[in-house]
Amino acid sequence: MAEQKTNVMRLLEQKKIKYTAHGYPHGDEAVDGVTVAEMTGQDPARVFKTLVARGASKRIYVFVIPVAMELELKKAAKAAGEKSVAMIHVSELNGLTGYVRGGCSPIGMKKLFPSFYHSSITEQETIMVSAGKIGAQVELRPEDLISLTRGKIADIAAKG
Repeated sequence: MAEQKTNVMRLLEQKKIKYTAHGYPHGDEAVDGVTVAEMTGQDPARVFKTLVARGASKRIYVFVIPVAMELELKKAAKAAGEKSVAMIHVSELNGLTGYVRGGCSPIGMKKLFPSFYHSSITEQETIMVSAGKIGAQVELRPEDLISLTRGKIADIAAKG
């Protein structure tokens, strides 16, 4: 079966960023990131999830953290220079980013939102993030991802 290219994959190719596509079996529902790591045979420390939050200023922010960790809202707010941040409601996700829950990628959102990556990303040679749809992941070098999204590194998460 031919691999179905996602917009994330097309964007990476357009920017000449090397990546490896990974798929996993799925239904219509999102599965948690630790399960995705297991299904793709990856260490959960290398598989990152993309979370979208709104600051007190109403600005939107993207936080990318290892799947086994939880976003610490106070630390995320501090990194973003906000008084506070709160996760957006799942019903807003597609309208803001173009992605669905479980298929949200930091790459290729409708707008380039300020993005923050958990500091552990620098310990990995390659990491995996969603390829923009449920059942698809891309593996790439952290520095390529951070450069592409103009991201910043911050201590924004704790063990889940």
